Amino acid sequence: MAVSSWPRVFPSFFECRSDPEFSGAPKTSGGWQRKPSQSRFFGSRLNSSASAQGAILRFPPNFVRQLSTKARRNCSNIGVAQIVAASWSNNSNPASPPPAAASSSAAAAAAAATEPIAPIGDDVALLGKEVDLKANVNLELPLETEDKEEALPIPKLSIFSCDGSLAIHAGERFGRGIVTDAITTPVVNTSAYFFKKTSELIDFKEKRKASFEYGRYGNPTTVVLEEKISALEGAESTMITSSGMNISTVMLMALVPAGGHLVTTTDCYRKTRIFIENFLPKMGIKATVIDPADVGALESALNENNVSLFFTESPTNPFLRCVDIKLVSELCHKKGALVCIDGTFATPLNQKALALGADLVLHSATKYLGGHNDVLGGCLSGSEKLVTEVRTLHHVLGGALNPNAAYLILRGMKTLHLRVQQQNSTALRMAKLLEAHPKVAHVYYPGLPSHPEHELAMQQMTGFGGVVSFEVDGDLNTTIQFIDSLNIPYIAPSFGGCESIVDQPAIMSYWDLPQSERLKYGIKDNLVRFSFGVEDFEDLKADILQALEAI
Repeated sequence: MAVSSWPRVFPSFFECRSDPEFSGAPKTSGGWQRKPSQSRFFGSRLNSSASAQGAILRFPPNFVRQLSTKARRNCSNIGVAQIVAASWSNNSNPASPPPAAASSSAAAAAAAATEPIAPIGDDVALLGKEVDLKANVNLELPLETEDKEEALPIPKLSIFSCDGSLAIHAGERFGRGIVTDAITTPVVNTSAYFFKKTSELIDFKEKRKASFEYGRYGNPTTVVLEEKISALEGAESTMITSSGMNISTVMLMALVPAGGHLVTTTDCYRKTRIFIENFLPKMGIKATVIDPADVGALESALNENNVSLFFTESPTNPFLRCVDIKLVSELCHKKGALVCIDGTFATPLNQKALALGADLVLHSATKYLGGHNDVLGGCLSGSEKLVTEVRTLHHVLGGALNPNAAYLILRGMKTLHLRVQQQNSTALRMAKLLEAHPKVAHVYYPGLPSHPEHELAMQQMTGFGGVVSFEVDGDLNTTIQFIDSLNIPYIAPSFGGCESIVDQPAIMSYWDLPQSERLKYGIKDNLVRFSFGVEDFEDLKADILQALEAI
């Protein structure tokens, strides 16, 4: 990823300010001139009793373009409570600190001599914001300057303990690769990035300089989204693409070699099955299809074939079957096979597939992550090595996410935890109500004790999602009558948005197949998939009950 470098109009260190004093400070040729009441944040150590509350950093233009790939990955993983500042290779001498600052620096340096040093990666300094430096500061010299005696305070922070806060602030609150004081991440609408001189281009091509280059290979807005998802998944790296199917197909082609073998499950998104059954064989790739809970079948497939990948959803679509991610990961890794979990139905809030042992986790960002039924997207998270392997093929095939779409997903993720909490609660309560209703033959929901993987779901999930599948006590036409009697949900594909959506899979997804073929996949004519939105539970309850009474 790459970007050209703008001329430096700021001094060689990062200045910070405290509002409102900064607004009246005149600009000089060397940078911003501080008022006498302002203390220097860089160039001298802060006194241990000082407070950085209200500090706002002024970054040199396009500062993140100077960061190494590793540094930006660190920003993704650690940066939810920190900001990243680059070490500049062409620093000019900073102005000498005033005597008072020098004294403060000497005192702080002596105090820091006994402090432990925490390594944080190449050329990266972690700076806190709105923290009590007296209570929680570790002093180190991560930012290189001409004056080697100067040091930068590094607050050791972990202020976000919940996924809800990460969904709002990760990748944005404490530094991003777009220079702005805006709260929201700007949309960078550009198809290409320029280099000021050919020497910069050569440095980029020979990997001495990190930069954006072409829109298909990356964009500052999409990078912020990737960092946010990485923070939620606990991943080293994330890549975002134009749709869930795009990321699924690219992942499969990148990680399963020609003539290779993969294992998948019977219950899954139909378009994924079509790609595996109809298109991968053209590359000589074979697939073994097993029941999501059939561990013995997985072991047999691993023993009898040179399996490269086990790919499944958990929960699955539409029957919400759950796979024992920890167990299948252990079995696959013993045979050298990778594990990729499509966690779209779970969301990163309800299930942590990577922590359970999976190598990769995939989401259709169209669903819960975007959450507003207004954007398409797909993402893949995991180790830097594996994600880079998939990203390399993606750069060739295309399917880049438009930065405007990235902004919509970023916007949607601000309320992810609120939406998912409401959807978890509504779906569980509604599943219990439906299971007890005489006009409902069967309910599929992992939060119910009657679900075949309920105990497993209780172990590896913290919530069960907003989708409930159930079978009406009747035939195709009876089920149509029930759906047409509903007033609140839209009859539509997709799920996970604010608006409730309902569909009859036999018609919505499998209508091109005869009934006998649909039944091979367990799709009965009376099956309903209901995605609960964030409407009031009582309104949804009343609507469903009146629709059931209509049949």
